[in-house]
Amino acid sequence: MDKLSGKDFNRPQYQKLVRRLKKDDLLCVKSIDRLGRNYEEIQNQWRVLTKGKGVDIYVIDMPLLDTRRGKDLVGTFLSDIVLQVLSFVAENERDNIRQRQAEGIAAAKARGVRFGRPAVEPPENFESIVAQWQKGRLRFEDALAQCGMSSATFYRRLRERRLADQRER
Repeated sequence: MDKLSGKDFNRPQYQKLVRRLKKDDLLCVKSIDRLGRNYEEIQNQWRVLTKGKGVDIYVIDMPLLDTRRGKDLVGTFLSDIVLQVLSFVAENERDNIRQRQAEGIAAAKARGVRFGRPAVEPPENFESIVAQWQKGRLRFEDALAQCGMSSATFYRRLRERRLADQRER
């Protein structure tokens, strides 16, 4: 079972599935956009699976996309047309999702919404805590506890203070 997004075919579970498929196996896909969302990649994967590996594909929510039936020229032609239309729709929907997401992020930023974790500001006595730590009067773990910071944040704030001091000189 592949639980990653169908945005591309570089999905470990999908790749594992493709490696295990052999001639005359049946691959059932809930819908074509679960297989992929890029028009060309869906077309290529379909060809690799059906023509290259000899696998049959059945798209559950689109019974016209069932390679077990209609293996004659007309059946293949109809499947190819439906596949092309649905592949286009899947990629178009992916583009629409990206556009709506970008618009939502821009609107949120315009409203002043901040993304990411809240910044941890150093305490007012940060300089004295750093001085005690540097002189060996305070263990590093105790300095972190007094500041309420992780070691990465502590070092980043320390670096920022030093840069600010250098600019002032």
